[in-house]
Amino acid sequence: MKKTVITVVGKDTVGIIAKVCTYLADNNVNILDISQTIVQDFFNMMMIVDANNASKQFGQLSDEMAELGNEIGVQIKLQSEDIFNIMHRL
Repeated sequence: MKKTVITVVGKDTVGIIAKVCTYLADNNVNILDISQTIVQDFFNMMMIVDANNASKQFGQLSDEMAELGNEIGVQIKLQSEDIFNIMHRL
């Protein structure tokens, strides 16, 4: 399984989760786990997804999700689970 970590951070607004999840569904990316919080109008979401059957390459997904983030006023980043684990190992 090709797991990917997605982070979404920014000012809270209506529809962030819906737009991100719609994009993922449209590109055959399965959500495995999701956590989101709102602290004083700031939105933070972390998702673990399975991109094994994605209809696009990782780079294209990453670029398009970053653009989606720009459109809705948040920052969206994708990282492969392996890279994420290496970067956050202490």
